[in-house]
Amino acid sequence: MTTLSCLKAVENGVQLRVQVLPRASRTELIEIKGDLLRIRLTSPPVGGAANKLCREYLAKVFGISKSRVTLIQGEKSRVKQWHLQGVHADVVKGRLLELFR
Repeated sequence: MTTLSCLKAVENGVQLRVQVLPRASRTELIEIKGDLLRIRLTSPPVGGAANKLCREYLAKVFGISKSRVTLIQGEKSRVKQWHLQGVHADVVKGRLLELFR
């Protein structure tokens, strides 16, 4: 399967590097650019709203519960590192390739 440098398989799931673009007209995946998955979010980057929406959106895209999506780096940055617990890297790769086909 194609290598996607925005994700990394770890022992209990996948780590995903994401660049968020807040205050967009709609929440959506835009593209994979370099080692980043770029996502537009409707929420502003205030009071953790963008992080909350990003977490919910990633859970929805990959079909897992929000409790299995954890922010591990970049709380106040546009570039964030998320951990998707209990998901196999091939499942995440397949879903991303399907969405960007």
